[in-house]
Parts: sequence; structure tokens; C-alpha cells
Amino acid sequence: MTTNYDEPARLLREAYSGAAVAPLRDWLDPTDAAGAYAVQEVNTRFWEAQGRRIVGRKAGLTAEAVQKQLGVDQPDFGVLFEDMRIADGGNLDPAKCLQPKAEAEIAFILGADLPSADTSADDVAAAVASVHAAIEIVDSRIADWKITFADTVADNGSSAFFVLAGAGLPLDGLDLEGAPMDMTVNGEVVSTGIGKAALGNPLNAAAWLARTLADRGEPLKAGDILLAGALGPMVALNPGDRVQANVGGIGACGFTYGDAQ
Repeated sequence: MTTNYDEPARLLREAYSGAAVAPLRDWLDPTDAAGAYAVQEVNTRFWEAQGRRIVGRKAGLTAEAVQKQLGVDQPDFGVLFEDMRIADGGNLDPAKCLQPKAEAEIAFILGADLPSADTSADDVAAAVASVHAAIEIVDSRIADWKITFADTVADNGSSAFFVLAGAGLPLDGLDLEGAPMDMTVNGEVVSTGIGKAALGNPLNAAAWLARTLADRGEPLKAGDILLAGALGPMVALNPGDRVQANVGGIGACGFTYGDAQ
């Protein structure tokens, strides 16, 4: 396999405004995490040079249900850019997506840096400024979602957009593990789950993310947004869908995929 990752990175970038591409088998073995993150890094640096601003990270594949959907058995991460954020109650233009799916999550905004490669869930808890209900809109630049672990990592964790509840809560007193989730599309429940789906507790997912990024020399910083992973199965979107995530005891948020009806 190649160690020149510019070509698969270019193909993925071009797919955002074109058509989905075939799986990256010519460049990445299905479990090649190092190579896949190298491709992701090429595009992260490219987009930063284009003026996009990093505002946080997402942990992906933290729910067993989603791992089963995608046939993988470990978490991954991707970069969140400022222009990926959709206002709570806002609209997402379908022309900006290829094959999007929505998943409900719990998100954190950090009030302190997390520089240690030994970061624990307790360390994360001490650093959290606010907790939010969230929706991640995932998308794949790989045709028909026929992805391996390496494909999704290279493709920035199959990320696309995200929504945070406008009002966050302090962490103290919240039951993150037991928080029930339901996600509705056009008023009908389409996905259910619970906080512990994210590696047993969303704080565990955030701690894994903090350790992983510290090991890479890219530690999480105060002000960063962390998406801690899906609490239940993701659901495909169709134009006109009104999506809402409700996370018990934490909040709710939503968006419309297309023009408001």
C-alpha cells in the first residue's frame, strides 16, 4: 500500500461537491488506522489553509449499534469545523449532502484544556463547561456507505454537520449514563437509545478522545466542542424531514433537512 496519501485525500475532497467515490482499497487496507488518519490529516491541513476554523472534535463509532451498522469494532474521531454547525432550529441544504444520516448525541463544551495522554473521565468532567443535546449529521463520500474502518477515518469520521441545543447545562447532577434519548423525524420516533451507549458513559468517550488527541500532539483546548458519539442507530434523511433529538434531563435540539415547510 502507498505512503503517499495526497491522492485519496484529493478524491475525498472532490467528492464533497461531486459524486461519491469507490472505497479506498487501492490506498488503505481496511484496518489501516495510521494511514487513514494520515489521509484525514492531509485534508484537515488543506481546509485550514483555505480558512476553515477547527472548533472541536467528534468521537465516532462509540455505540455498539452504530459499530454493527458499519461493521467495525473500535471508536474513531473526526474534526469539527465552524462551518459544519447548523443553528438549533435551522435548515440544512440537501445540496450540501450526498447520502446523509442523523444520529442523536450528547455534546460537551470544554472550559479547560485537556493536555494529558492519561486523561480520565473524571478529568473530563472537571473540564466540562456545559452539556448539550446534539445531532450529528453524518455523510459518506464513499459510495453506498460501503465503508471499512479505514474509509470512515480517512473521510473525517464520515462527518458532515452538527446541531447543538442552544442552551447547555452544567454537568453537576446530570445522569449522563441513564439519559434516555429519542430522535423523531416529522414527529415520529425513529431512533431510541441511552447515554451509556457511548462507551458506557459519554465522559468515557470524551476521555478516549482527549487521550488519543494528546498522544497525537493535538490536545483538546478550552472552548472546544466535543461530540461524544451516537446514543442509538443513525437514520437516513430525505428532503423536507424535520429532525429533533430529545435527551432526557439534558435538552433537545433540531433542524430541517431542506426548506422549512
